[in-house]
Amino acid sequence: MQKIDYSIIVILAISLLFSCKNEPITKENKSTKAEKEIVKSKEPHRPTFHFTPPEKWMNDPNGMVYYEDEYHLFYQFYPDSTVWGPMHWGHAISSDMVTWEHLSIALYPDELGYIFSGSAVIDWKNTSGFGKDGEPPMIAIFTHHEPEGAKKGTKTFQYQSIAYSNDKGRTWTKYAGNPVIPNPGIKDFRDPKVIWDDDSDQWVMVFAAWDHVKFYGSPNLKDWTHLSDFGKEWGTHAGVWECPDLFPLIVKGKGEKKWVLLQSLNPGGPNGGSGTQYFIGDFDGKNFIIDGEFAENFKQDTTVWLDYGRDNYAGVTWSDIPQSDGRKLFIGWMSNWDYAQIVPTESWRSAMTVARNLVLKRTNLGLMLFSEPVKELAGLRKSTEVIDASKAPDGFSVSLAADKKVVGEVNLKFSIPKGAKTKITLELSNTKNEKYQIGYNAATNEFFSDRRAAGKIAFSDKFADKIHTAPRFSENPIIELQIFLDVASAELFADKGWTVMTDIFFPNEDFNQLELIADGEIELYKSKVHWY
Repeated sequence: MQKIDYSIIVILAISLLFSCKNEPITKENKSTKAEKEIVKSKEPHRPTFHFTPPEKWMNDPNGMVYYEDEYHLFYQFYPDSTVWGPMHWGHAISSDMVTWEHLSIALYPDELGYIFSGSAVIDWKNTSGFGKDGEPPMIAIFTHHEPEGAKKGTKTFQYQSIAYSNDKGRTWTKYAGNPVIPNPGIKDFRDPKVIWDDDSDQWVMVFAAWDHVKFYGSPNLKDWTHLSDFGKEWGTHAGVWECPDLFPLIVKGKGEKKWVLLQSLNPGGPNGGSGTQYFIGDFDGKNFIIDGEFAENFKQDTTVWLDYGRDNYAGVTWSDIPQSDGRKLFIGWMSNWDYAQIVPTESWRSAMTVARNLVLKRTNLGLMLFSEPVKELAGLRKSTEVIDASKAPDGFSVSLAADKKVVGEVNLKFSIPKGAKTKITLELSNTKNEKYQIGYNAATNEFFSDRRAAGKIAFSDKFADKIHTAPRFSENPIIELQIFLDVASAELFADKGWTVMTDIFFPNEDFNQLELIADGEIELYKSKVHWY
């Protein structure tokens, strides 16, 4: 997914397009790694435990793949500015999806265009023939975007290409036969996500085509055949469809296999701007067919969102996670196209969400997708504060931190008597009287996130125009909230990840006070704060 301002970038794009090479460009820099990290830690709003680029512009996560004990995260990257420009693939690796090592730029623009979003896989059977010395190649599948064609108003300026690596993603060779899927005449024709489907014994690609998705099949990642289309009559079409992902999941506790289709779009999100909807169904090797129960519960014009906050977009899943792990791991871009290019950070732009495990569960509303923060995040916990269980007929206010940077994880468990209108709020604040609030409102049966008074908001009239809300689906009288707090973001996982909200904020000084507030009758069970 990309947002383009040709009036700003076209002159730079023309010169860059024909000067960039696949080889990394290195510049002399006498700063030590330690000195660089100190500088980063002092940058306003630089997250403590979320992934950010070392500098300059970043958007969509790309090419996430696991190989030989390394989680790879490639990402849309423009190394010459803090606003969107000619797209490269940045690259980082991790052993736990929490701490990251930055590597050299993986893919540079070339004579075919910029390197837009895509995916990566390990070609275990060497179907492509790119393997070397008996080792499988890592294959990147991406959209080439030709800027001159886009500027002229043609419809064929985006097409799908591949590259391969024989050294664990450190260096790449682009396939001489690119593009592997030419454009048939569709303006927005991009963001390929590829998986190997054992049942149909083929590679399956899904990518966005304006207001729907297309499925293609291949025996070797080089020769592709159109299989089918999906989506023109399903979900919301309030914006352009982007960054799809298709994968099978076993329904938890049921042994039943279903297929999930993620589909980002911009605009049209649940609280404005960017958002990601999802569909549940079956895939027969050619067609994606909506699950009947899912179709009955949510109808064609009803949208089910992966995340109800403003700031989780274009997320997709890692490929090649070992069966012994068994998780379907996901990460998203923690921003929104409504304001991503003008947020108040100076040397860098954007972060990624925490990694999440996607789980398919059967509920009172049928099959629905849950998002669980990965267990590896628990390794960040340095100390724990227990919030004493209590009953409060008139509400309460509990100070959880004072004069301490609010970075950590809050786990709350409570119930509210039937008919009570209690609102429970976790409030972050600082000495400048700025505050951010997140919690649950029993009067509306909704979760909420309020950043209207959380600091810098003047950069966009869309950033803090309203309180963000999300529905509660669960009928369980006990409500559980798991909230991850960084210096510039909050991620709420409610009811074990059934409802999720991700929002960013920019206080003028770090929040250093944390308070739990209930304005009516409530029973609070054993709850905790884990400080990072």
